[in-house]
Amino acid sequence: MKKYILSIDQGTTSCRALVFDAQGKTVGVGQKEFQQFFPQAGYVEHDAEEILSTQLGCIKKAVANAGVQGDEIACVGITNQRETTVVWNRETGKPIHRAIVWQCRRTQEAADSLKADAEWFRQKTGLVPDAYFSGPKIAWILDNVEGARKLAEKNLLAFGTIDTWLIWNLTKEKNHLTEPSNASRTMLFNIHKLDWDDELLDTLVIPKSMMPKVVPSNANFGSTNEALLGFSAPILGNLGDQQAALFGQGCFEKGQAKCTYGTGAFLLANIGEKPVFSHGMLTTIAWQLEGKHQVFALEGAIFIAGAAMQWLRDGLKIIASSDESEKLAYSLESNEGVYFVPALVGLGSPWWNSDVRGVITGITRGTGQAHFVRAALEAMAYQVADVSAEMVKNDIPLSQLKVDGGATKNKFLLQFQADVLNIPIIRSGQVEATAWGAAALAGITHGIIESTDHVAGRRSDDVLVSPQSDKKAEYEGWKQALEGAFTISGRKTPEPSLI
Repeated sequence: MKKYILSIDQGTTSCRALVFDAQGKTVGVGQKEFQQFFPQAGYVEHDAEEILSTQLGCIKKAVANAGVQGDEIACVGITNQRETTVVWNRETGKPIHRAIVWQCRRTQEAADSLKADAEWFRQKTGLVPDAYFSGPKIAWILDNVEGARKLAEKNLLAFGTIDTWLIWNLTKEKNHLTEPSNASRTMLFNIHKLDWDDELLDTLVIPKSMMPKVVPSNANFGSTNEALLGFSAPILGNLGDQQAALFGQGCFEKGQAKCTYGTGAFLLANIGEKPVFSHGMLTTIAWQLEGKHQVFALEGAIFIAGAAMQWLRDGLKIIASSDESEKLAYSLESNEGVYFVPALVGLGSPWWNSDVRGVITGITRGTGQAHFVRAALEAMAYQVADVSAEMVKNDIPLSQLKVDGGATKNKFLLQFQADVLNIPIIRSGQVEATAWGAAALAGITHGIIESTDHVAGRRSDDVLVSPQSDKKAEYEGWKQALEGAFTISGRKTPEPSLI
């Protein structure tokens, strides 16, 4: 009997694959980092072919580690880093440029030129014009790769976010498909009509022929190519990584929220079947299932969270591994006035300012390794608090926060977050919430899992962290450091984006 689900979890810094049983137990994992390219300041790129080959290796390793046969895999779910943009030649299957990563800021000037029509974009897409999203990235490739527009005019170019790139390459049918949670991150998708918007495409001068077909999040995206993977199974679930975590955390009711701490940090709240538009926040599609109305989420997107620790490791080389961070943070009784505003690629929610640059304040002769590490961990919590404050303004007060992601293994971070927010923090017993969300959706579609009620019912908590101390004074220090970052960058005092 086929009783296992393969989850393909393609992230910003690594590819992962996990094999789950129907109860959500992880039985096999494969993971490997891939190269990050920074061709110039503000530019971030990936090699889409390297992502594919790395992902294939991770899938084979996960299945082997699980000790299962390929014919025991009932179905496949995909979850992915969102917004990252791949454009490839339909005939050769080769990308015409490296993938432009969601963090890349090269298209900010183009995005800024659209802000006069910001409300028009918001009402159609739920997004604010920003380099973060895929639309300006597609236009940049068409305008900067020699011959690209001519190829597009001949219907020879295909666009996809990473889910689409994987589906094209992993399915024996070579399907060119995506679904609403990913499509809604492009600035080109009408979140009310659930289709590509001709006016938006015309505004960014992008041919509609490049765009993948948008199908429900639990559609049949095709069968995996046995020649590539060693087995054939239907891909029955596909969600952007943050929406997958919302699903995996069982946030099926309006008002339920989660925060994922990964490369960035993303706080999403289920807002039901009617969109809510907010200054400084994003309105996005959580998922849309066959025959059902789309479910919306209000999102705070923080660009740099765990990536700050990666920068301390790889850029400054002051730690060998992020595993050291908890012990180092606890070695200090306080931050001793040291704050780190990690605006390494500008700031996302709720500020939406790409011009602000990172700063570290409060440095003295006594400042050392532990101060930098603690400041990086505290910055994650402070940024989530900034987003939480905007949620409250939109009548979505948080009474508790479900959390997941690699950084939630850090006890210092969990306690500090609970103290800053002054609410309980609940870490799921299923630490792989993102991968599990994609797997659970595929499993429900297949029938190996009965329903969302079973996903929510089986969810268990392994850590509940209650507030223990008042961090109002520390949070005020963060606000001052944030204001300093804006001032040093020649920007006005920060306030949530009014665009």
